[in-house]
Amino acid sequence: MNKTEERYFDLLRVRRATGELAWIRYEGVTLKLADDTRYTPDFAVMLANGELEMHETKGAFRREDSFVKLKVAAEQFPFRFYLATWTKDDGWTIEEV
Repeated sequence: MNKTEERYFDLLRVRRATGELAWIRYEGVTLKLADDTRYTPDFAVMLANGELEMHETKGAFRREDSFVKLKVAAEQFPFRFYLATWTKDDGWTIEEV
């Protein structure tokens, strides 16, 4: 994990400790988007009610190709997808994709 992912993992662990999350897995799921095209979200997360979510983390710099894969995955799969962006000035900004 890079530092941004570690910081977000800390946030997820707090949510798990409060009972909001049942399970967290770093790079635990790989989704096939097309032939020879795969996407692995940073975190697969299971809520306490059993619902699965996929979470992607980014620092202030965001590569366009990874964002396109995230959007395509959100259109193709029945999970909620979130993009968590970290900046020193604002902390976390988390948006559903």
